[in-house]
Amino acid sequence: MRQPLARELHDLLERGRDRQLRLAVTGLSRSGKTAFLTSLVNQLRHAGLEAHLDLLPVAREGRLLGARRVNQQDLGVPRFPYDQAMEALDATPPHWPEPTRGISELRLTIRYRPTRRGLLGGETRELALDLFDYPGEWLLDLPLLEHDYPSWSLAQQPARGHQRAALFTDWLAAAAELDPAAAADEGQLAELAEGYAEGLRAARVAGFADLQPGRFLLPGELAGAPVLQFFPLPGIEGAERAALDRLPPESNYATLAKRFRHYQQHIVRPFYRDHFRRFDRQIVLVDLLGALNAGPERFQDLSRALANLMQSFDYGKRSLLSRLFAPRIDRLAIAATKADHVTPEQHGRLVALLEALLAEPLKDLRFADVPVRALSLAAIRATESREVSHQGRRSPALRGTDLSGEEQLLFPGEVPDRLPDAAFWARQGFDFPAFRPAPREGGALPHIRMDAALDWLIGDKLQ
Repeated sequence: MRQPLARELHDLLERGRDRQLRLAVTGLSRSGKTAFLTSLVNQLRHAGLEAHLDLLPVAREGRLLGARRVNQQDLGVPRFPYDQAMEALDATPPHWPEPTRGISELRLTIRYRPTRRGLLGGETRELALDLFDYPGEWLLDLPLLEHDYPSWSLAQQPARGHQRAALFTDWLAAAAELDPAAAADEGQLAELAEGYAEGLRAARVAGFADLQPGRFLLPGELAGAPVLQFFPLPGIEGAERAALDRLPPESNYATLAKRFRHYQQHIVRPFYRDHFRRFDRQIVLVDLLGALNAGPERFQDLSRALANLMQSFDYGKRSLLSRLFAPRIDRLAIAATKADHVTPEQHGRLVALLEALLAEPLKDLRFADVPVRALSLAAIRATESREVSHQGRRSPALRGTDLSGEEQLLFPGEVPDRLPDAAFWARQGFDFPAFRPAPREGGALPHIRMDAALDWLIGDKLQ
């Protein structure tokens, strides 16, 4: 029996017994995927000991016996680097783990006592929890499947906002000199593709999120391959489609269009076929504070990126995803991360802003009967809440160590509880700094609302 078929049959059997759950974790750059997965494993490993999981009933009731790592089933997927992440957090001084660059997997066996025990009262059960980490940038490629090359070129013109356009100035000048009808020059196309990829990488560093193609940012084993040597053709809006389609196969235009189609069929589509369709549940992590820090253009860019990303979870009859394969995700969480970077009374506003940002996608998901919950959390808490007195008034504050090693005691600012308007951006008075993880002495990692996330994502399977 072929390995993929054997794996599918085993998964089906375990699902029939409700003993297996496949949880996928994604988010755009800097959203904290690695920290989230590291904390999730750490909390379950310390269940019943030092872990504080009061919002997870199976832990609060003393029924959660613990978890252990076991060998994953898919030997072709890299293992999530949990040990390396813990080494970074336990270093002197501690630092954040290196982000993962592609898909990775880790399997836990969770042992618990069910709410209804057997006659002897000693019954225990096990749940196999498969954890998957993959870049949110890959999900942003889903809309490519709805385009042909000319329409994608129009949709991806980089001059969307002055700050973003400035990052592509040199590339636009070079690409404008490319003659679509001329015979393709492999060297020239490779150079222009790399220039476009450099612009995307610079845009990501600058805080932009709505970036395609996603593999240009995380090429992995495809680095240097012709399938990643295409780009949106500037000025295509002024060309007649019929004239472009009549260009010979060896032309620049035909070569770029062919590579675009290959990327669609051999890079984008297989990810959804081989991985995404096998996920049961999903959490999407969002760095709202970073977008607020970056300003209105980047905040709007995040809004567009999340709207595109959320298309992956639209299970209406006209969903693109439902045409590819039968959907199986039955629960979704969307979390605003780094809640420890604002004072506690701001956490509710953080969730309100997240829901406002995703108002339309959330309506579509709920209409499609996909259970979804928005929350705020800090997978690994790096600060402590404090109060400061000034002229007889007590105000909330945070205490922590910034990335340069300086101790900080500050009030970062207020989070808006609705979408910011022009007046808000004009008077913005906040600065959400980045903190390094706090030193610890063994035990479970400190967190904020990881237990609430665990309850929503796996709690019903631990009854």
